Amino acid sequence: MLEFISQFSPAMQALIATLFTWLMTAVGAASVFTAKNFNQKVLDGMLGLAGGVMIAASFWSLLSPAIEMAEASGKIAWIPAAIGFLCGGLFIMLFDKILPHLHPMSPMEQAEGIHPERKRRSTLLVLAITMHNIPEGLAIGVAFGSVAAGYSSASLAGALALAIGIGIQNLPEGVAVSVPLRREGMSRLKSFWYGQLSGMVEPFAAVIGALAVVFVQPLLPYALSFAAGAMIFVVAEEVIPSSHENGNHDLASMAVMIGFTIMMILDVALG
Repeated sequence: MLEFISQFSPAMQALIATLFTWLMTAVGAASVFTAKNFNQKVLDGMLGLAGGVMIAASFWSLLSPAIEMAEASGKIAWIPAAIGFLCGGLFIMLFDKILPHLHPMSPMEQAEGIHPERKRRSTLLVLAITMHNIPEGLAIGVAFGSVAAGYSSASLAGALALAIGIGIQNLPEGVAVSVPLRREGMSRLKSFWYGQLSGMVEPFAAVIGALAVVFVQPLLPYALSFAAGAMIFVVAEEVIPSSHENGNHDLASMAVMIGFTIMMILDVALG
């Protein structure tokens, strides 16, 4: 697998990896074809698992390499990490205030952004997940771009581990969009279409991230940290709270622990 991926450019590597993560979103959305009703406990557990994967990926695959890169280049190691991390969170927060969207499992009255009442529920749900998939795509692109830049703290296996981890957590995101739409009476095909649509942005964001790193290498520690901050904001603002909304607190919390462990093992073993 590594030999096959290594023959491509960083942008193409990022594209291939995010086509996989998009596929995983589609697999999750396809649950509407196999189940009439999706068990809420299972969905909350999957959301918790996704949150744990994202937290672990933010540190092991993004923040830690950013700190090592800054240190190797003679900079004060924590400065790029701190600036990039906070800027990533602020970016998603501002995007959250502007873009009309609706978090999965929330009623229409809780739609956010500018004039959300002018959009259909299906559009708002897709926009919410799409907004959160942007930092995931950027993270994968930056990870592959950092390998091409020749940093010792970056490896192709580590970038692949990040893509696998994000792919795992994309599965419940597809479910979280398609299942509520199906419950409201939308056809299975339309519910699936809107569910998988949310993952379409990741390949575009990944290619942009990879190209940006290749051409502006000094910004790499900031870019990695930016992606980490954006992902952590998403976890804190939506993923974990959504997993607790239905009272399955212990299940969701344990799933976060398991997701973190899975991603940590992937990153350490492959990276």
